[in-house]
Amino acid sequence: MARQAGRGAAESKKMSSELFTLTYGALVTQLCKDYENDEDVNKQLDKMGYNIGVRLIEDFLARSNVGRCHDFRETADVIAKVAFKMYLGITPSISNWSPAGDEFSLILENNPLVDFVELPDNHSSLIYSNLLCGVLRGALEMVQMAVDVKFVQDTLKGDSVTEIRMKFIKRIEDNLPAGEE
Repeated sequence: MARQAGRGAAESKKMSSELFTLTYGALVTQLCKDYENDEDVNKQLDKMGYNIGVRLIEDFLARSNVGRCHDFRETADVIAKVAFKMYLGITPSISNWSPAGDEFSLILENNPLVDFVELPDNHSSLIYSNLLCGVLRGALEMVQMAVDVKFVQDTLKGDSVTEIRMKFIKRIEDNLPAGEE
């Protein structure tokens, strides 16, 4: 009996994941209809992701019990091993660190957002999962980190993996009003 309950939860999680993937696909399809070109759709996906990230960071910090990261390497580990696992059920690998330690790549062997997706030929410049870049940028901005996030490789475009490149730009200082420190 317990085994069946466990299997039911796994099936429910898979169904939720598939529903999310299909809903995201419907969102991207609608944006492609609403905007004239892929570049505008890419910007809109990034903007939507940014707004999600700004709000999602509070949920992440409350649910994960992760403390403040001391450097960009630690931030990369938390993003890959905790955040992606918590929200997308995957653990991307971290690679291609720059010599200065201010830039790295997240390698997604399996991007759950692109299940069931084929890009039409007339949308070759669409960055289908660009929402993820915005989410990462928005969430990190809320913890005082300005970053540049972009897709470098995409399995939808024939690459063997999906690669998201993250570059640390600067630490954002809190601008508190005078006398409120």
